[in-house]
Amino acid sequence: MVFSPTRTSPARRTPARRLADRRLFFAETFRTFRTTGAVTPSGRRLAAALAAPLAHRTGQPRAVLEVGAGTGAVSRVLADLLGPEDTLDLVEANPRFARLLAADLRADPRLALHQERIALFAGPVAELDPQARYDVIVSGLPFANFHPREVSDLLAGYLSALKPGGHLTYFGYRGAARLRALLGTSRSLARHSGVTHVLDTFQQTHATGCRTVWGNLPPARVWHLRAPTETPHPLP
Repeated sequence: MVFSPTRTSPARRTPARRLADRRLFFAETFRTFRTTGAVTPSGRRLAAALAAPLAHRTGQPRAVLEVGAGTGAVSRVLADLLGPEDTLDLVEANPRFARLLAADLRADPRLALHQERIALFAGPVAELDPQARYDVIVSGLPFANFHPREVSDLLAGYLSALKPGGHLTYFGYRGAARLRALLGTSRSLARHSGVTHVLDTFQQTHATGCRTVWGNLPPARVWHLRAPTETPHPLP
């Protein structure tokens, strides 16, 4: 099953602001590449693909979490799809991105419209309330830059934070593995192979579909995972 995003008519950002976001992202890529993992914010097609589970209304209030919100490219699309009783939690550990998001929650029309139902946590996702549960989690973290154990812990944490039947979406850039094969060291290749194994394991168990967003720069593959519809009972 592959989700299809709905069409929205968002307010356009000014070219100057889009350029400023790209410049900030580019600067942070060189300063903190391991945790930023991209040289530009997600394009609108990639953002729509990541936010696609929200396009399917359930008639019930939904809790949404975005991890690695960056400059808010995906956050604004998520906000556009919020229902009147839905909530959105944004997590951003990079202090420069977090400050920008905090200002946009007041000034950006698409975010400010839902300001009372959007919360920003400026810190690592590991420090988020462990009791919080979500219907949809969108992850923008660059798994390919992490160690296999970190990725395994993150995915396990996401799935445990989802309500039964909840959706998780994340992405990876196409062609990255081939580039690493050409330029990477034996140590980095071994690390990336471990990350790929972890992702494959979770995908085989929980994936409901994936799609390639060719219109993004660079093209990206978006994965959709789903938590079990029933919480397993503990063994006696």
